Amino acid sequence: MTPSTDLNLALFERAKRVIPGGVNSPVRAFKAVGGTPRFIKRAQGAYFWDANDQRYIDYIGSWGPMILGHGHPAVVEAVQSAVLEGFSFGAPTEREVELAEEILKIIPSMDMVRLVSSGTEAAMSAIRLARGATGRSKLIKFEGCYHGHADALLVKAGSGLATFGNATSAGVPAEVVQHTIVLEYNNIEQLEEAFVLHGRELACLMIEPIAGNMNFVRASVPFMKRCRELCTDYGALLVFDEVMVGFRVALGGAQSVYAKLIPGFEPDMTVMGKVIGGGMPLAAFGAKRDVMEQMAPLGKVYQAGTLSGNPVATACGLATLREIQKPGFYECLAAKTQTLTRGLQAAADAQGVPFCTDSEGGMFGFFLFNTLPQNYATVMTTDNARFNTLFHGLLDRGVYIAPALYEAGFVSGAHTDEDIVASISAAGEVFKLLSK
Repeated sequence: MTPSTDLNLALFERAKRVIPGGVNSPVRAFKAVGGTPRFIKRAQGAYFWDANDQRYIDYIGSWGPMILGHGHPAVVEAVQSAVLEGFSFGAPTEREVELAEEILKIIPSMDMVRLVSSGTEAAMSAIRLARGATGRSKLIKFEGCYHGHADALLVKAGSGLATFGNATSAGVPAEVVQHTIVLEYNNIEQLEEAFVLHGRELACLMIEPIAGNMNFVRASVPFMKRCRELCTDYGALLVFDEVMVGFRVALGGAQSVYAKLIPGFEPDMTVMGKVIGGGMPLAAFGAKRDVMEQMAPLGKVYQAGTLSGNPVATACGLATLREIQKPGFYECLAAKTQTLTRGLQAAADAQGVPFCTDSEGGMFGFFLFNTLPQNYATVMTTDNARFNTLFHGLLDRGVYIAPALYEAGFVSGAHTDEDIVASISAAGEVFKLLSK
């Protein structure tokens, strides 16, 4: 296809004149991998089609929400009915109560939830609530964990052990991040030292239990157990950011995975998004009643949103949650994902290409290493050029994975056995190129 007939390129050039970088979220620009981003015109099931009508097997699924696949009939019907009733009211609806009840039925660590419109908003509000509930200012996050683009969370580790963060974005004053402590993921020694130094000043520890913004890195069981113990001992709230993994790695989220491995385990607060909105802008945060009742209008911690609990978004989310609770859904989803990852591993092994992969439920990740990394520093040593070859090789063969080295992948209920086989076959061809 020549540049003059590539509608993706034409749209990208047009977009760059009116939108910074031509995109409304940076990873979409293909800057990390090079080339022209695909402008999507429609999607159905496990596929989407770009402006040139090229079909791709979709493994980003809108970065996780499309767990049922695109255009699931039950979800479409629910959304269409809701649209006819009204787009937005700025007043309470029964459906937002139903969605809250559905979430609480599935996630027993919470008594109450507050609905918002984005994962960033949910994480930002959860931190404010943790600070209000504890009367403390400091928080711990981990390098490589992404919790949205709130100012206090756009930080990286300093030069010393358990140091305070430095902003990683222009426009974030140093004083905004002065209370944010950034630690190495899966480093128990550093974690313990941070609590010794700052434990009585900590409002919360926020963590992605499976870090999908390092591609796919799990918190080890000993590390997670120690996070829980230290938060309990020092009176800090353990906040699980399940925006990506919630309802995706298991019906009960990542916390249900760890609860099977750590007796009595549960977080103090949970941040959710993506799947609970079914692809619509919707997120939430929740905790036990005594914490949540400190939110306005009951308490002094203020949070508000004009579109929070939007009636169309709640209809989409509620229909999605009801579908994923049907018997056998997660067993089937996990089996498909494992078939994909095992097939990719076998294809790489056959060509002698260093490769490792992991998955949980419908979420997976892979690295061009022989062993799975445990922290961000190791992830960052990946060979970008080799990943870019893999990305574009798959893209040219109709398989769409994340256009960035550090993002997880997602399988949906709509992916078929044939889709999985085709994806593995395409990867095998690209691994041959990487082996040369």
